[in-house]
Amino acid sequence: MAKQGGEDVARRRFLSVMAAMGVPLAVSDPLAGAPVRRTEFPQNEFPQNDAARVREIVGVSHSNAERVRELVLEQPALAKASWDWGFGDWETPLGAASHVGRREIAEFLIAHGARPTVFSAAMLGDVDTVRAFLVADPDLHRLHGPHGISLLRHARAGRSEAERVVDYLLDRFGPEEGPFAFPGDADVEARYAGRYRLSTEPPTDFHVAVRNDLLLVGPDPEPFTRVLEVAQDVFHPTGAPAVRLRFEIVEGRARALVVEDGSVRARGLRVG
Repeated sequence: MAKQGGEDVARRRFLSVMAAMGVPLAVSDPLAGAPVRRTEFPQNEFPQNDAARVREIVGVSHSNAERVRELVLEQPALAKASWDWGFGDWETPLGAASHVGRREIAEFLIAHGARPTVFSAAMLGDVDTVRAFLVADPDLHRLHGPHGISLLRHARAGRSEAERVVDYLLDRFGPEEGPFAFPGDADVEARYAGRYRLSTEPPTDFHVAVRNDLLLVGPDPEPFTRVLEVAQDVFHPTGAPAVRLRFEIVEGRARALVVEDGSVRARGLRVG
């Protein structure tokens, strides 16, 4: 009996330490009894999340609260998934909801396991959290979120409920400098637009287009990644400031394109 009493004391001590550290000691399943959606994972992806569902949850988190709820309740891990739109422009569902100001989606995702960030705090109007980040490291105000969207623009997406964050950022750092995207026109289209065959293995078609006065790039025939001009005929994609797109110009038109990401490099001739 004495030994059993000692074990009880040790167990209580262990439980108290774990509780003090915030470690959950009993987990209830909030989805117990809910219908289970059976998904066959592609053999080369398991146990990673299905890529199509990851892309969908990030995409719908920009606007479709009902679909977000369906996906997350079917597979809770999707709340903290992340999708690379290209060049390392990673976006989570919470990141998507934050830069378009979808408060109800952001709050639902956080409640189901999404990791809050300084960007989500800015959109949600949590000025104390934003201030704490920037007091610890003032240079964080230069850090951009998905697609190169700034902290200030995340705050403005929160509208009236984030006015205190907007005021704080403007008072401390002033207005933003420089355009968000490179403006396109007919001359820009003639100079850059077209299809480039990159020297990857296997070769990759890479497209450059002008749409809605923006220069866009990507692997799809209808690209959607915007670029910023770094120097004459040199750009970087929004969301990937370290990447360089260098156009080789002959007689006013791009003959080739070089894509550089550190030591990773691919060159391709303009074929269309």
